[in-house]
Amino acid sequence: MKSEEAGQVRREERMAVAAEVQTLTARIRELAARKNAVILAHNYQVGEVQDAADFVGDSLGLSQEAARSRADLIVFCGVHFMAETASILAPSKKVLLPDLEAGCSLSDTLTEAQLRAWKEKYPGAAVVTYVNTSAAVKALSDYCCTSSNAVKVVESIPAEREILFGPDMFLGAFVSRTTGRKNLHLWAGECHVHAAVRPEDIERARSAHPEADFLIHPECGCVTSCMVYVKDRDVRPEKAHILSTEGMVRHVAASPESEFVVATETGILHRMKKLAPGKTFVPVSDEMECKYMKMITLEKLLRSLEEEIYEVKVAPEVAERARLPIERMISIC
Repeated sequence: MKSEEAGQVRREERMAVAAEVQTLTARIRELAARKNAVILAHNYQVGEVQDAADFVGDSLGLSQEAARSRADLIVFCGVHFMAETASILAPSKKVLLPDLEAGCSLSDTLTEAQLRAWKEKYPGAAVVTYVNTSAAVKALSDYCCTSSNAVKVVESIPAEREILFGPDMFLGAFVSRTTGRKNLHLWAGECHVHAAVRPEDIERARSAHPEADFLIHPECGCVTSCMVYVKDRDVRPEKAHILSTEGMVRHVAASPESEFVVATETGILHRMKKLAPGKTFVPVSDEMECKYMKMITLEKLLRSLEEEIYEVKVAPEVAERARLPIERMISIC
């Protein structure tokens, strides 16, 4: 096939895909309106799902939307612990997750049984858990936190009190360094996507784009070890910004810079490009992709709305205990 013919075939294929996406999106929006449903999508979701959603954001922002929503139905395009959190904050609403297999490798590193055993070793310690945990783990916690408010949460606890912080050891190490707390014990958990990032990956990307701002994002899917590297000066601190998801988005919108090297899950690039189409965004690694976040598709979202599947519910006794640490997380911004 001649090159011009091949090019025409590719253009036609792209047009067909675009038309299908448009059709699916229109059907999703029509159903959402008819059923009084709100669609929440995490920044790491595929672009088409983000575009079909009512709200796109990080774990904290989407939790706040779930809590104040007047919709009858919440469709959470994210991972399982996020849908659980929405169910806890909005118990009278039906919360759907379009794919029940959408989990989180970080959340899986700390179970309810493990936290119980850990607490027994440190009676009286305050328990601070990252939002990337199950409802059962949250129910055993005193505080939940996100990467954007973890330091503030720890600083709100009396200095003399011991703290158990989990499950992400990299976020915990950063919080310990920032606050100077010596009585902060860390759980040895990590996110498989973010833990793979090393200083040499960052240096390679920054060397190729020396004038770019460097954004390190530790939020909703999991926290990055890059935070520790920058804090310890293993990574050049000039023009380096440690930011939550929304902090990163706000920085991109407000910054006069035109180029950014981004160290987080690649899904955030879609939102950035929409927000600032004239700017350039370079991922530290194209391999920084969470397979769980990418499980939800437009087809699954449409089916979830049509059939009202799959409902995520939290047992009332667990939800009651988990609500307080989650509300503390939301209040400390």
